[in-house]
Amino acid sequence: MSATRTPTELCTGLVLRGPPLPAPRPAVNVGACLPRTARATPDLAAVVEPEGRAGWRTTSYAELDARAAAIARGLLDLGLARGDRAALLVRPGADLVALVFGLFRLGAVPVVVDPGLGPRALVRCLARTAPKAFLGIPLAHALRSALGAALPSVSIDVIVGPRRFPVGRTLREIEERGAGPFEPASTSCDDPAAILFTSGSTGPAKGVLYHHGAFAAQIEALRALCGIEPGQVDLACFPLFALFDAAFGATCVVPRLDPSRPANCAPDAIASALLTHRCTYTFGSPAIWRRVVEHATARGLTFPALRGAWIAGAPVPAGLVAAFRARIAPDGEVHTPYGATECLPVTSIAGAELERVRPLVEGGGGSCVGRAAPGAEIGLIPVDDQAVPRWPGARPRGELGEVCVRGPVVTRAYVDDPRANALSKIADGELGTWHRTGDVGWIDDADRLWLAGRKAHRIEQQHGAVYPVPVENACDLHPLVSRSALVGVGPRGAQRAVLVVEPHDGRVPRGAEARQLADELAALRRERLRAAGPHRPPEIAATLFHADFPVDARHNAKIRREELAAWAERRLGAAGR
Repeated sequence: MSATRTPTELCTGLVLRGPPLPAPRPAVNVGACLPRTARATPDLAAVVEPEGRAGWRTTSYAELDARAAAIARGLLDLGLARGDRAALLVRPGADLVALVFGLFRLGAVPVVVDPGLGPRALVRCLARTAPKAFLGIPLAHALRSALGAALPSVSIDVIVGPRRFPVGRTLREIEERGAGPFEPASTSCDDPAAILFTSGSTGPAKGVLYHHGAFAAQIEALRALCGIEPGQVDLACFPLFALFDAAFGATCVVPRLDPSRPANCAPDAIASALLTHRCTYTFGSPAIWRRVVEHATARGLTFPALRGAWIAGAPVPAGLVAAFRARIAPDGEVHTPYGATECLPVTSIAGAELERVRPLVEGGGGSCVGRAAPGAEIGLIPVDDQAVPRWPGARPRGELGEVCVRGPVVTRAYVDDPRANALSKIADGELGTWHRTGDVGWIDDADRLWLAGRKAHRIEQQHGAVYPVPVENACDLHPLVSRSALVGVGPRGAQRAVLVVEPHDGRVPRGAEARQLADELAALRRERLRAAGPHRPPEIAATLFHADFPVDARHNAKIRREELAAWAERRLGAAGR
């Protein structure tokens, strides 16, 4: 897959363009993919999910489609209409898939928030969207009740599971009420389809408004990028990605995994599910695969049916990709796609190519995330914290800039958040709207995108800004280091770069042991950070050790650097006293 260069690159900068997608259809309902798959393969397993302590329960496509139709009709009878919003707090499994596709079919708009945000933040997010319906497991209803029923817009309550509260109806009652066929609503590509909240890893979680056209474009982009064919089997380690399985005609296997704490997964349970169900592809956080690959390597396990693995949600170490590649089918591949809640996919790189550029990854170039994905246009602009009302033109090849994305796979706006829209969206006339990702990177001579870190995480010193990822990629090579984070301490414009290290065993070194490890990391940086790239290695003012980094709620892999920087400042201040 090769992106094209603009003929005026030297004058106006470079815009990478992925392969084009089919022209969008004016009338589209993304929920229609489920009845299409059910007609084609009614007996195929749609969802396989845990039952009891060791068993599995299977729902066929015919059964799943019938459930989605009944849910749509049952909710319509209760007063939920096309365009109404419905808060959805349901565990991964057939219930979640049936509910989402039932809402799509009705033309209603599911609202999805990460439970890992915590109950109060979760309710605040939902309140901003003013949902008419609240569809949740008993625990979700209990939390809402404990917080004082803070959703006055809700008039329809549905309990997904056993009735434990004298409110609303159960999902089973809804399905019994609406049993029978129900055709998908005749929505257009510009009609709202869903509201998905960001993980809140670099600020307050924001509600991203998806339209049916954007979902349809993402399906086509992922189909082209991932090469998923009907009949394949997905181990769904990221619940929202699993919703695409119905469009692909694939089987979704739900692992025994708490989606709000993927880093705490039981690696033997994930490995067992891969082997038991002969999963052919999977998508998940690096926090998951790090544990699973270590487990499999220690026990000599391989996954011969697994031909495609996608790791995303945070920077992915090249060493993890290489180790995972050794565990899957000989003709398989591990990919590290790049994207965000607002735009997915943006780029992707296969493990074989990543291995070829690994010396630059580990030598100061940053993290290579590959070439433009189908339907994506990528341009870099000067780093600026202020709103950019008009497209300024893209930066040239080889220069650092904020990554911006445009195309049919890119969402247009946040819900009821004019400030976030002003800061994150750039108008470009009739050509559409660019989304500012907040990531900073550069483009190499092979049209590959490299990331240096988040704009919000840059360290501003007197002689310019420093970005953390190139330094961290080198430091993470030390055998005693689990991960590292370069953070800024002090006032903007005169910040000190502080390296914070999380040891592999969680044991914080003290005294001479800490000084020795800090010296070894300094030597490693001197040895490694020599590769060409638009970065300059910073002077490290101090090296600190932290037992357990704070991370994001969704993937448990993005380091909460603001918290870590505040911790480092307190530690250095205490040491100074």
